[in-house]
Amino acid sequence: MAEVMYDPAKSKRVIVIGGGLTGLAAAHRIHERSTALRRPVDLALLEARDRVGGVIQTEKQDGFTLECGPDSFITNKPWGLDLCERLGLKDRLIPTDAGHRRSFVVRKGRLLPVPEGFVLMAPHRLGPLLASPILSWHGKLRMMMDLFLPRRDDDAEESLAGFVRRRLGREALERLIQPLVGGIYTADPNDLSLKATLPQFPAMEREHRSLILAGLREARKRPGRLDRQASGARYGMFVALEGGMGELPAALAASLPPGTIRTNTSVRRIVRNDPISPWLVELLDGPPMEADSVLLAAEAHASARLIDAQDPGLALQLRAIPYASSIIVNVAYRRDQIRHPLDGFGAVVPAIEGRPILAVSFLSVKFPSRAPAGTALLRVFIGGATQPELCDLDDDAIGELVRQELRDLIGASGDPLFMQVGRHPRAMPQYVLGHLDHVAAIRRKLARHPRLYLTGIAFDGVGIPDCIHAAETTADTLLDALANAAASAA
Repeated sequence: MAEVMYDPAKSKRVIVIGGGLTGLAAAHRIHERSTALRRPVDLALLEARDRVGGVIQTEKQDGFTLECGPDSFITNKPWGLDLCERLGLKDRLIPTDAGHRRSFVVRKGRLLPVPEGFVLMAPHRLGPLLASPILSWHGKLRMMMDLFLPRRDDDAEESLAGFVRRRLGREALERLIQPLVGGIYTADPNDLSLKATLPQFPAMEREHRSLILAGLREARKRPGRLDRQASGARYGMFVALEGGMGELPAALAASLPPGTIRTNTSVRRIVRNDPISPWLVELLDGPPMEADSVLLAAEAHASARLIDAQDPGLALQLRAIPYASSIIVNVAYRRDQIRHPLDGFGAVVPAIEGRPILAVSFLSVKFPSRAPAGTALLRVFIGGATQPELCDLDDDAIGELVRQELRDLIGASGDPLFMQVGRHPRAMPQYVLGHLDHVAAIRRKLARHPRLYLTGIAFDGVGIPDCIHAAETTADTLLDALANAAASAA
């Protein structure tokens, strides 16, 4: 594609590198605000692959709606809902089915329901927890000690596993919290930074001294807002798009001016001679592009490669953010092929069980419109930081593994209607101990490079709303800097 010339006297060129949700949301915000402020911006979004959307991808097959990445997003953080409203997607949002808002934990090969009212780490009801067979009586008594333990006085860094063992005990960690949190971060809780992943829980300890007291007090304070039957997560707060989550990146792409998005466009590096010169974005195929500002919205390791020539130290720090790979398998059966009642949204598998899957989601229960009547659509999660070697298996081996696990856990028999294996290599950043300090150091180095910006799930949260918020905040900062520079020049 020929390079489009622009007139720097009339507009500023901004190049966004990376066409996942982060890059699309940032580009949309830049276009949205610059249009509203009547400050023209010549915007380009460069994506190496042949499509935009990143890990968010929806496919249709035989009446099924397959999600290759996230299947929903949470609404207690407003940024996802706000963006959908601005894109005209609000009326297409659908809630999770109200019938079976609970999840299961595997114990000795059996699916046991997570105690009602137990959300990640804090029970909002004691009765279901004490009656649950997931924990032994010794494990339950150790959890109850949280009611009497003192709060921690210092603010030192602590792993998620260390925090849970200290407050609730080893069994609660291994049997309940590790699998529930692992389903979010695909990570080892011994490595995860509590401050960077779930800061609300140390805040509960500081304010209430006890996690159990904090949960019970929240339940009393907001009885009408808590789903008393839900377990594992607050499923009533999750929504999806009617036609699949792929509608979100598609709407973002459609909102941008024609010609803004350039797919199959790989960037070799970005450089410039001095802080006042334009950035030069060198492509693997095609002439270089000049830009007044560049926003990197790729994985941290990919961004590191692009800026290695400009700042090897910053690139080294970006490469130091670890990533995990994962596999998501969409698999469909006739409903009569599965013995389990599928009376929940899915099951998580504790690492202590020694099984080769992280979790299985009953997508057609969570969102019934995703599958034809009389069928079941499941999503099986494999790999992550705890079992990276499984991502090296070929599709046939993955298929056999999935069939065996579903036979054992939910009584799936016979051949599935179909199976789709989706791979996400080095796609999930790991917020390990020291993550917040590491990100702060990256941003200090980044400040030495005016008009260069970084955003993405490696820095400020892995959920869709967090991703959108970080992208829009970075876009606002970029536009404000351009406006300030223009005012100074005038």
